[in-house]
Amino acid sequence: MKNSIFLLFVSIAILYSCSSDDSDPQPNPEPEENTVQLATNATFGSILTDDKGMSLYFFSRDSKGTSVCVDGCKAAWPIFHADNLTLDQGLEASDFGEITRSDGDKQTTYKGWPLYYFASDNAAGDTNGDKVGNNWYIAKPDYSLMYVEAQLVGKDADGNEINFKSDYTPGDELTFYITNGTTGRTLYTFINDKKNVNNFTKDDFSNDAVWPIFHIDIDKLPSILDASDFGTIDVFGRSQLTYKGWPLYYFGQDVARGDNFGINFPAPGVWPIANTDTPAAPEN
Repeated sequence: MKNSIFLLFVSIAILYSCSSDDSDPQPNPEPEENTVQLATNATFGSILTDDKGMSLYFFSRDSKGTSVCVDGCKAAWPIFHADNLTLDQGLEASDFGEITRSDGDKQTTYKGWPLYYFASDNAAGDTNGDKVGNNWYIAKPDYSLMYVEAQLVGKDADGNEINFKSDYTPGDELTFYITNGTTGRTLYTFINDKKNVNNFTKDDFSNDAVWPIFHIDIDKLPSILDASDFGTIDVFGRSQLTYKGWPLYYFGQDVARGDNFGINFPAPGVWPIANTDTPAAPEN
């Protein structure tokens, strides 16, 4: 009899435990936000943000893919780094990377550009850092071109590097110029060209490897560049992008990101870089 009563209590306890679990299920954990997100901004369209919606930025002086924002700069522009990247749909993992900075910190990069916050952005969606100093730009996933600020470096006849200023005389100076948006490759104009006229490229393109013509369909631009300054010309059946009427070229010997060796080839100023101070090309 005692055994029967004991078994009855055990059975009741088991039933109560099961019914209690069924009626009070554990809540599912909240899904984690992706560490890099695509947000839609009324001014800039698609931009990169962190998992809290805080805007990310590019620094135009990081043209070689390394961060030169240190010390006081770093306080105003905190670095962005994510150990385990998770990405919103539309972003490719192959576009992201990681660098170790000169101060030893790690920083996440996008298409070779180190990513930063702006200390004066106070809330998700703020974009107060864009165009600060003309060298900070909101990080977008799809810039057609970029605007950089870097030392111009040419080479002498023996291959030794020479620093040039913006007037193409030897010296140290940071100069603004336009690059393509994917690999940071420098774009040039040719002093003998005229408005919308390419006077360099031969009809068989036999000299195109020296100064390849450049073309891209202009879509997203850094805020300092005006889309109306760009156009397209036909060069023996191929399209070439123009800026203020000047046909745009690469230099065949620029191999690494940030190279601008064309600025003194064959002589300083024959192939100038292009920036917002570039005058309109002369009429033909």
